[in-house]
Amino acid sequence: MIRLKEAIIVEGRYDKIKLSGIVDAPIIETGGFRVFNDREKQKLIRQIAAARGIVILTDSDGAGFVIRNFLKGAVPKGQIKNCYIPQLAGKEKRKAQAGKEGLLGVEGMTDEVIIEALRRCGATVLGEETAAREEISKADLYELGLTGTAYSAELRQGLLKYLNLPTYLSTNAMLTALNCLYSYEELKETLEQLP
Repeated sequence: MIRLKEAIIVEGRYDKIKLSGIVDAPIIETGGFRVFNDREKQKLIRQIAAARGIVILTDSDGAGFVIRNFLKGAVPKGQIKNCYIPQLAGKEKRKAQAGKEGLLGVEGMTDEVIIEALRRCGATVLGEETAAREEISKADLYELGLTGTAYSAELRQGLLKYLNLPTYLSTNAMLTALNCLYSYEELKETLEQLP
């Protein structure tokens, strides 16, 4: 079990149950889309973000990104860390069938994947020293051909698919996800391995 400084924001009850077994931190459920109209929950999330920071950990499907983007607009940027899980096909054990997009959510991820995602996003793991890592910049994306060329969009799609990340990420969202998951050198090596 790892202990975090920040609180974790998840979509639902089963995500919270999953995380409570592996993370020692406050875990707040959005109730899915209910958070859009729940002013009290929004206020609570803002208060917690101001006091200790938050890590947004939603599913890698379209609904998860809608909730993530809503929260990013409701909380000051410096108080949020975005944690991304891989976009993997499958269904959770408790469900009879896979979700609309056929992807595993937070509750379907292994403990190791979640812990690694939390570490990679820059969550403050109490009791562990972490060396600051230089972030991948937009200039780096240009240098690597991920922006600014006729084939950039195709290369970005191929990279996202290869990394099991949501293929509908905007360039800015992709940059955020890459910075949560990879160093510049790891990104460069990955691009060299693309088919």
